[in-house]
Amino acid sequence: MQVSASQLENHLKRGLQSLYTVYGEELLLVQEAGDSIRAMARAQGFSERCSFTVAGARFDWGEVLAAAGSMSLFADRQLLELSIPSGKPGVEGSAMLQRLADSAADNDSTLCLITLPQLDKSTRASAWFAALDRQGVTVPVGAVDRQALPMWIAQRLSAQGQRVRGGQEGQRSLQFFADRVEGNLLAAHQEIQKLALLHPVGEISLEQIESAVLNVARYDVFKLTESVLAGQPLRVQRMLDGLRAEGEAEVLVHWALSEDIRALKRVKDAIAQGRPLPMALREQRIWGFKEQLFERVVPRLSQAKLAELLQAAHRVDGIVKGLKQPDWPQDGWGALHRLAQMLCALCMPAPAGV
Repeated sequence: MQVSASQLENHLKRGLQSLYTVYGEELLLVQEAGDSIRAMARAQGFSERCSFTVAGARFDWGEVLAAAGSMSLFADRQLLELSIPSGKPGVEGSAMLQRLADSAADNDSTLCLITLPQLDKSTRASAWFAALDRQGVTVPVGAVDRQALPMWIAQRLSAQGQRVRGGQEGQRSLQFFADRVEGNLLAAHQEIQKLALLHPVGEISLEQIESAVLNVARYDVFKLTESVLAGQPLRVQRMLDGLRAEGEAEVLVHWALSEDIRALKRVKDAIAQGRPLPMALREQRIWGFKEQLFERVVPRLSQAKLAELLQAAHRVDGIVKGLKQPDWPQDGWGALHRLAQMLCALCMPAPAGV
């Protein structure tokens, strides 16, 4: 049975199950979901805790099964925790997890909590994960995307009795905060807690936030390309500067940008050959949020503009490898800025009413 992270608290109030599996890419949110289960377990008398971390091929799964089947020497009920940081239990682990899931339903003295990273579709379709979902409760923990981050920050501030000012200043405060912590939710949580230490409950001004919140943002190359396709030039500039400061490889950034340009060209060519846009996107394996961006952008790009972008990407490829190109910045990051902003300008949403 699957329960969303947002509904976990309500689910726990209705009673504990014997087996929980929490998984997701955001460590902070996975930890908080696990903490909610642990707190309820303690309240229900699961006073002893036994913890295992699966690391390496020599992990002894027998110890886990033994702990799951043993009665506690010091308490009536125990919490058994199993962390699999790789998300890959292996052949032996897969079989053991299925046995653990099958035995959990008949074991009222042990509550099992399994934590996993983000899982791909094939892993979620595996026999061992299906057993965990069938016999227990699976809790997928989604990441907080950039668009939702200001509201997430506002909710966290509200939980500690603080709020930004109303109107445009409040919106600027939340946007500033989000810009400073983007891609680093654990640090965002710490910065929010810091505000509780620095200022009393109540309203917080933009000036107070600017002076307190550190720039702890971390950027992802693939999030950069999404921002380019979304037509967000200021964010693209900030992300490129951040990637450079973090020491990201120029060739990787170039590859991500040029791969999207090539994909746009392939989709445009497929449409010219008579394929519907949805079919062309599937053929190029464009899925999820990027699919939505392509659906908006592709009809607006001409073959001439795409040819120009491909030529620009070719020139930047030479620059990041040390070659000089006339009429282009001679350093790799400068050329990457120019290429990204060229595509970003073509992808910017049309003004309202146009």
